[in-house]
Amino acid sequence: MNDFFISALPIIKSIEKAGFEAYFVGGSVRDYILGRDIHDVDIATSATPVELKKIFAHTVDVGIEHGTIMVLYKNQSFEVTTYRSESEYKDHRRPESVTFIRSLYEDLQRRDFTMNAIAMDGNGNIVDPFHGRLALKANMIKTVGEADDRFREDALRLMRAIRFVSQLGFHLDNETEAAISKHANLLEYIAVERISAEMQKLLGGKYKEKALLIALNTKLYQFFPSLCNQEHILSEVLSLPINQLNETDMWLLFLYLTESGEPTDLMKKWKFPAKKIQFLNRALNVLSIRKCQEWSVYDLYRAGEHIAITVEKLYQTLNGKSGEYVEQNLAARFNELPITSREHIVISGNDVLEWTGKSGGPWMKELFIHLEKAILTKEIANEKEEIRRWIITCLLP
Repeated sequence: MNDFFISALPIIKSIEKAGFEAYFVGGSVRDYILGRDIHDVDIATSATPVELKKIFAHTVDVGIEHGTIMVLYKNQSFEVTTYRSESEYKDHRRPESVTFIRSLYEDLQRRDFTMNAIAMDGNGNIVDPFHGRLALKANMIKTVGEADDRFREDALRLMRAIRFVSQLGFHLDNETEAAISKHANLLEYIAVERISAEMQKLLGGKYKEKALLIALNTKLYQFFPSLCNQEHILSEVLSLPINQLNETDMWLLFLYLTESGEPTDLMKKWKFPAKKIQFLNRALNVLSIRKCQEWSVYDLYRAGEHIAITVEKLYQTLNGKSGEYVEQNLAARFNELPITSREHIVISGNDVLEWTGKSGGPWMKELFIHLEKAILTKEIANEKEEIRRWIITCLLP
């Protein structure tokens, strides 16, 4: 059994000792069966939050209205959720009310996909009333019960379905894919932040091409906030070797193909953080230069290693080539640079003012640009006295 399960066993055993049921549930059980890495575990129990608080001395109410509390044990925290059933979903996202129940079967019945409706007890015994293991064996994503009902209840499941395709490489069963096509418009009811979070995971998945093809075929893409919500752009993306790209690379690709004069506005529609918008805008500008010429030493320096690698990977992809060795090759070139930022220059502006006797002004900015280029091309060494002589020479009348 995985270390994360082992560390949580005392929680399971304490709940059982108090006379209640407790099981590992959800993604951790699915990934355990698949042999994938597990990073945390979720526990479901027949005990109510009030009963759990009597069992454990240290708890935090993280979602107690929905039956979830955090149990603190030996410097670790574990989410424990009471079995529950849910009323009608009037907003296609959240149930009107939640009822605590004692039945594991009914709790699993409300979940999205059969592969996520599997439970495991503290001894490693599997409870699988909806045949999730068969779906896993068949590499299939299938809803629990009627697909129409599951997507009408919670439209975020439309995104979760194709996100799992991207991460696992699975296929959707026919009913599930047909229901996505039928209910794609329900995505309009979901907060952009939630769609964006799923899209980031999708674009970072190993099988993103399969997932985006489903988004295209089901017309789900039409309800994305921007960038990848046009058929011709998505089709062009799918014509390229995109599985070599990471999530950030993919957003840059969409920005480049969209050819918008206002890329910041498009990114804000996805609720990107300011730092991500700034990075992608800079990368987009550098890509426009890279499209016209090979990397010069100064271009690499100005771009910075992270942006240069992102841009070069995309440049190779746009040309239908593999970006397999881009990171390795560019990292080697950066290691050869005498400086990788202006802060590495051994002199300051004050040194220049002292040597020249001049007042500060726009000339100083131009001087440092020329100085950077001179050091990068190894015209001069990054040594204080050599730089002083070079500056005095440059400023001679």
